[in-house]
Amino acid sequence: MRLGRAGGEVKAVQKIRLIARLDVKDHNLVKGIQYEGLRKLGDPHDFALRYYEQGIDELLYLDTVASLYGRNNLSDILARTSADVFIPVTAGGGVRSAADAEALLRAGADKVAVNTAAIARPALITEIARAFGSQCMVLSVQAKRRDAQNPAAGWEAYCDNGREHTGLDVLDWVCRAQALGAGEILLTSVDCEGVGKGMDIPLYEAVCARADVPVIAAGGAGCAADVAGAARAGASAAAVGSLLHYGRATVAGLKEELAQMGVEVRR
Repeated sequence: MRLGRAGGEVKAVQKIRLIARLDVKDHNLVKGIQYEGLRKLGDPHDFALRYYEQGIDELLYLDTVASLYGRNNLSDILARTSADVFIPVTAGGGVRSAADAEALLRAGADKVAVNTAAIARPALITEIARAFGSQCMVLSVQAKRRDAQNPAAGWEAYCDNGREHTGLDVLDWVCRAQALGAGEILLTSVDCEGVGKGMDIPLYEAVCARADVPVIAAGGAGCAADVAGAARAGASAAAVGSLLHYGRATVAGLKEELAQMGVEVRR
């Protein structure tokens, strides 16, 4: 709490970074619902440049089929983006080694997101963190509720775009990963992803209470109030996709609404 001028308590202002999430398949920006039914939307670079010009804080590129085909296809897109966009960029999908991470960083990424390979071999988290710094190592967590009718059952971490069970409890996995060197958590609610009807606030609250590193809330944002809820849950950033891609909101409009709700944003 902060003290007001009259000595009364004033609730601490929440802060949030806005990140544009760009899911890529081949060379197309795509968007689906719960990672299914992907719809082509156009050239991802055009969208990235538009959001940059509108004032987005960061960009997040995810190759949606990289794990399936065993390779990441973002290098050309990252090279184009780094020539025109001057904000932090995170890239993920199909990263299986420190060499894979280095290739993305050399192409223009500032941070690398890893999910499937980190679950298969957790030591990869430490290898990337030691090679490039923990700030570059983003753990991507795809969380699904174990039982929609029983919130106390918690969440399981999934991989391969929310298709494959891992048996890992999300809270336990986040704690282990940050101990191994993860410097940030990209936390996606698979249940809410692409639906646009609200974010899984209890998920973010639970993870943020256990995490000692920044948490990016992703999945389900349908309006500024959803993003504000993620900020109040403790998230340091919110990744939004459909809300921007389909023109339901602009970056400037989102930031203005968030500021009116008492959430601090970057201008």
